[in-house]
Amino acid sequence: MGKKVTVVGAGFYGSTTAQRLAEYDIFDTVVITDIVEGKPAGIALDLNQSRSIEGFETKVVGVTTGPNGEGYEAVEGSDVVVITAGLPRKPGMSRMDLLETNAKIVRQVSENVAKYAPNAVVIVVSNPLDEMTALAQIATQFPRNRVLGQAGMLDTARFTNFVAEALNVPVASVKTLTLGSHGDTMVPVPSRSTVNGKPLRDVMPAEQIEDLVVRTRNGGAEVVALLKTGSAYYAPSAAAARMAKAVAEDSGEVMPVCAWVDGQYGISGVYLGVEAEIGAEGVKRVVETELDADELASLKEAAEAVRAKQADIANM
Repeated sequence: MGKKVTVVGAGFYGSTTAQRLAEYDIFDTVVITDIVEGKPAGIALDLNQSRSIEGFETKVVGVTTGPNGEGYEAVEGSDVVVITAGLPRKPGMSRMDLLETNAKIVRQVSENVAKYAPNAVVIVVSNPLDEMTALAQIATQFPRNRVLGQAGMLDTARFTNFVAEALNVPVASVKTLTLGSHGDTMVPVPSRSTVNGKPLRDVMPAEQIEDLVVRTRNGGAEVVALLKTGSAYYAPSAAAARMAKAVAEDSGEVMPVCAWVDGQYGISGVYLGVEAEIGAEGVKRVVETELDADELASLKEAAEAVRAKQADIANM
């Protein structure tokens, strides 16, 4: 049987993710759903009409869903479900400001996903990311390895881009890493970052690295402030689509994602941004990477900040 992936939410993020997944041409079907009548069907029709130009066969199906689970049968048999549903940030809003509103949406979506696609791997991208990932696991009751969040891939890509631009080198020559939460307690990891194989600290002064770390931490807000309406979607959709591809292809690729941490780094029982090996069952294993003392302390701090907030969402 061919592979099937569902993207819940047909906003800019969801529709761009669906486009990327379709253009990979590794799925039989990409389903896109939304609560706005006709919108997902329109996007699907448009994407299908691009197939002969871009040279892919993946069929895109668009379905309107209702408040009582209507339409979710279209999700049935999905190998991967990407949850983008929820409200985006407005200028001046933090990711946490979205908590209550998006918790209701993510819970309802997750319950329907569990009903119709009980074997799927769920990739959460709704904000606030770490909390919504934890909530999706609670609501689906899926094994924790099958629910993960997209954040580290995006934050790392932002860090990489900033370093490449600052040094005027190709992005391919830069490797960076960010762990921790998708927010104020994000932990960019300069000790694991390189330019043409040389440690970042050898090619860039410490103050400049710190400036780029801060810019990375505020990467989403910077885009939101410029756009005025809505939030980033090109880079975020690229990150989510690559994660879904790794699941579909059972690639075992190591990626920074929001995953359940249980013992690694001396941290237990929390969803947190770490590196993990991604495959058909979601997170195959959390990869513990070497951090310096400051980075490890920051990661533990992030874990406690996220843990406190994840405790609150269990009842939402």
